[in-house]
Amino acid sequence: MPLLIAGLVIFLGAHSVRIFAEGWRTRMVARIGLKRWKAVFALVSIVGFVLLVIGFGQARHTPELLYVAQPVWKHSNALFTLVAFVLFFAAHGPANHFRAWLHHPMAAGTAVWAFGHLLSTGFVHDVVLFGAFLVWAVADFIAGRVRDRAGGTVYAAGTLRGDAGTVVIGVIAWALFAFLLHGWLIGVKPFA
Repeated sequence: MPLLIAGLVIFLGAHSVRIFAEGWRTRMVARIGLKRWKAVFALVSIVGFVLLVIGFGQARHTPELLYVAQPVWKHSNALFTLVAFVLFFAAHGPANHFRAWLHHPMAAGTAVWAFGHLLSTGFVHDVVLFGAFLVWAVADFIAGRVRDRAGGTVYAAGTLRGDAGTVVIGVIAWALFAFLLHGWLIGVKPFA
């Protein structure tokens, strides 16, 4: 569990700089340049991610049950994850209503993904991982909306074509991950 926690602190800490230290981030980018900032950010993020993956894998070997998830929530997690995949691609795709309405669909999708997993799993290591991501995603979403309001950020209007593309790509990616990759990478087959 210590590696999992260290990984979460490093990974989510790096991703929280804009939430808690926007001024410091701006000064650092001005001082070292955007490319160097992105390189350091990527390196720190990778280190944190590797630690949390290893730590989560280790914690799964000594599971401690915190609560028993109800079967209905275990099955509904697939729907939460599907929504999360669509929102992830909404953040990166062409103009779509998801981004126009939410402004930060990736943070919203991360919150949906984490919430669904919290409902469907009840081990301490799951609660630590998904609980941390849920808290971070909600904070990031709120901070992003506040930043947008303060900066007068305007998002492009969504289009039906953008919506359709986002949904199709999100569904295909979700299906590939859920039916093929999740079992291989995570060791859990959602539909087995």
